[in-house]
Amino acid sequence: MKVASRQMSTTKFTLPDLKYDYAELEPFISAEIMQIHHSKHHQTYVTNLNTLNEQLGEALHKNDVSKIITLQQGIKFNGGGHLNHSIFFNNLAPAKKGGGEIEDGDLLNMIKAQYGSLDSMQTTLAASTVAVQGSGWGWLGYDKASKSLRITTTANQDPLEATTGLVPLLGIDVWEHAYYLQYKNVRPDYLKSIWKIINWKDVAERLAIAKK
Repeated sequence: MKVASRQMSTTKFTLPDLKYDYAELEPFISAEIMQIHHSKHHQTYVTNLNTLNEQLGEALHKNDVSKIITLQQGIKFNGGGHLNHSIFFNNLAPAKKGGGEIEDGDLLNMIKAQYGSLDSMQTTLAASTVAVQGSGWGWLGYDKASKSLRITTTANQDPLEATTGLVPLLGIDVWEHAYYLQYKNVRPDYLKSIWKIINWKDVAERLAIAKK
């Protein structure tokens, strides 16, 4: 009697299209950085994740527990890179298309209630993010347990929700590939400029979903 084999995953992750052209975030982020960051770095995370996902499917099919464990770190890194960049690029919008502008509503009200003002929150988040040692991310997240906003950081490509339980609302990439060609090693200047192109509408939508 033949035993039916488990079907291996055929899911393919893909590089999301941007909602703006590479040059539309200038002068705050150059077209060259955006092109490399999106089409090279993010694409690499997607490619690697697909390879690892195929290997995981094979390991599950073979009940190879050792291989399954071995793959976890790579999946966390590349899967996190894919998740984080997907959020990051949607968190940005050209200044001429609403970038940097926040509307009255729940998000702004919560920011003011917890941090006093939008400027104060941005200063706090920037200070935490500039202090990230090596590569990582600065985050504004939502804590479902306390129903409050939280500012935090993660190392490398650690995904926020999977590692902290916080729902990611706004992520700022401080890997050098995100800014070095333009800002060199002056990370604070990059963090000062990025507020001009934050897509607060996207952040507010993420908050609304997180609170459901």
